[in-house]
Amino acid sequence: MPTTINGPEQLKALAGKELGSSEWRVMDMARIRKFAEATGDHQWIHVDEERARRESPYGGPIAHGYLTLSSIAGQFSEVVKYSGFKLVVNYGTNKVRFPNPLKAGDRFRLTLKMGEVKPVNEWWEAVFNAAIEVEGQAKPSCAAECIYRFLPA
Repeated sequence: MPTTINGPEQLKALAGKELGSSEWRVMDMARIRKFAEATGDHQWIHVDEERARRESPYGGPIAHGYLTLSSIAGQFSEVVKYSGFKLVVNYGTNKVRFPNPLKAGDRFRLTLKMGEVKPVNEWWEAVFNAAIEVEGQAKPSCAAECIYRFLPA
């Protein structure tokens, strides 16, 4: 069940709190290939299944790091809903790391924790500590501080 943020006061009250996780989904080769097509990144470790099984230290193809990072935005609304704002925008990302590969066939999900919340002119800025968890793995595939700006209604 998503965490609902109703206006700036509740946004501030959530600083430092766990917000929850998205549903598990599977990273499949079709998604990896679509990302390669969209970005032009056709490195063999992502798209050549045979070679990746033979030569990769991961035993098969892995998702692009930026595909993993971009999946945060797609799953964000499963974890957080909001009201009491005219607009919410993705403002940027800090400290992005890819400590563990997300292999084709792995199940993954987004987990969010609210970090710092502060006013910035007429906006409120919130840092979400995001992790793309891989089922059965101790380390996440991606860890990032995602900054969102909230314009009160």
